[in-house]
Amino acid sequence: MNDESVAQGFTPRRVLVTGGSGFTGINLIRFLLDKGVTVRSLDLAPFTYADCKDRIEAQVGDIRDPEAVAGAMEGIDLVIHTAMALPLYPRQDILTTGIDGTRLLLEKAREAGVGRFVHISSTAVYGIPDHHPLREDDKLDGVGPYGHAKVEAERVCEEFRRQGMVIPVIRPKSFIGPERLGVFALLYDWAKDGRGFPMIGSGNNRYQLLDIADLCQAIWLCSTLPDDVVNDVFNIGAGEYTTMKEDWQAVLDYAGHGKKVKGFPAGPVIWALRILDRLGLSPLYKWVYETAATDSFVSIEKAEKVLGYRPRYSNKDALIRNFQWYLDHLDEFEGASGVSHRVPWKQGALGLAKKFF
Repeated sequence: MNDESVAQGFTPRRVLVTGGSGFTGINLIRFLLDKGVTVRSLDLAPFTYADCKDRIEAQVGDIRDPEAVAGAMEGIDLVIHTAMALPLYPRQDILTTGIDGTRLLLEKAREAGVGRFVHISSTAVYGIPDHHPLREDDKLDGVGPYGHAKVEAERVCEEFRRQGMVIPVIRPKSFIGPERLGVFALLYDWAKDGRGFPMIGSGNNRYQLLDIADLCQAIWLCSTLPDDVVNDVFNIGAGEYTTMKEDWQAVLDYAGHGKKVKGFPAGPVIWALRILDRLGLSPLYKWVYETAATDSFVSIEKAEKVLGYRPRYSNKDALIRNFQWYLDHLDEFEGASGVSHRVPWKQGALGLAKKFF
């Protein structure tokens, strides 16, 4: 894409970011502020980031609340919808946030005359696929409440797009970067303490990731390029990735303790995690452990050709960048745990296995 095509596109001035207090939200808000855009955040959680708190308008509210959503839309010309109940939340919260919340946001955006609505979906909409790379026109088959909610939310977006709204939909791979903890913190903790990594399966499968900086680039392209270019669905992921074993070994090498990734037979491990999951003792949710031993990568060719998307970070780059951020900020979250990407997830039964690595 050249400068002329961008100049003929959309120029956002006042942007509403849903889920602004989360991992995606804060990285996106910092990115938007650097672009000179006025930002409003809507999130159930208070906005606590000292570096941005006085530079944005932060509203605390639920995207399922009509009054909160209507108020947040006032004066907005672009919505970037990142809010979602993550897979460790109760089923009903995941479904109502993902589906009902998305519908309400679109209804209120249409009523307010918002010019564009960028919806952040997920490659979880593809479920557990039988081929690779996955392309945007492949069948959708979300696994579990989270995957189902993401599929249905996209269908809501299609419904409003048919009514004339401009709604780019981005399907990112699992993304990491500053502020990202969650499941990644489990292994970063092991690397920090000089432990190796257990892996479901041999680790010879290819598992594409995505750096949050590259996701922000894709969101900006979908926010600014012409309507007829962006009013579509786009896979977004890293351009360079090897195998799970090689990519995660780079983190252990960076940690400097001489430890290695160790694979375990996938079948027995997955069955054990299913049982632990039912007992509430697994730190991993179904889509993670069911796909961890298989290939998982998407084609980003469409985004490259149509949007001009150019990922900067490989899997290894992104993992190491995230690990270094984890080390630099360890004192801020040590001992904390929860179900969001901003805090480490509880290690559960895996904590008992740590001493053997």
